Amino acid sequence: MLIIHHLNESRSQRVIWLAEELGLPYRIQHHSRGSDYLAPESLKRLHPLGKAPLVERDGQILAETGFIVETLARGTDLLAEGPAGDAVRYWLHYAEGSAMPPLVMKLVLSKVPDSAPRLMRPVARALVAGVNKAYLGRELDRHAAFWEQTLARSGWFAGDRLTAADVMMSFPVEMAALRSDLSTRPATRDWLTRIHARPAYVRALQAGGPYSGAAAG
Repeated sequence: MLIIHHLNESRSQRVIWLAEELGLPYRIQHHSRGSDYLAPESLKRLHPLGKAPLVERDGQILAETGFIVETLARGTDLLAEGPAGDAVRYWLHYAEGSAMPPLVMKLVLSKVPDSAPRLMRPVARALVAGVNKAYLGRELDRHAAFWEQTLARSGWFAGDRLTAADVMMSFPVEMAALRSDLSTRPATRDWLTRIHARPAYVRALQAGGPYSGAAAG
């Protein structure tokens, strides 16, 4: 049985969903964020970086969401071998390597004005607005257009059905939906509606606890 070390409001929600889709036996070890919203010491006792998700399997600790998803899904319908599997693997890397950095940067910057000294807050807000306008807004628009173009072809990120690519992409798209306007992205909105309606996704939410996709880690 897998032990999924799950941090509330985090990327580890995807691993629970994947386990449900694959019908894998698992139990969840819940970890809660501190008042600083960072991961607790309990995760650092399992892995030097103290990040979620972590999965215990056969006495080994698996870390990094993409690696965990690839390891668990390998050889299943969600990650086939050959060219179809290579298309899925692309999205496993893209989700964390390209999609998440600007989303995390936008989240971190949004917290800067409130943490600045009171007299400096107007300046901090202006700086954040400038970065968003000059770089982050355009960068996120490019990614959102890429997702829309991809999903408009077949309704899924890799092929004509749900794969591990969709599991991995759920977190960045959910984060983007909270921070940007997807009203002009009908294929992306439809994809979100469909994955949220999947019985395995619903079961994973019940198992993992409250989740909005609002956090970065």
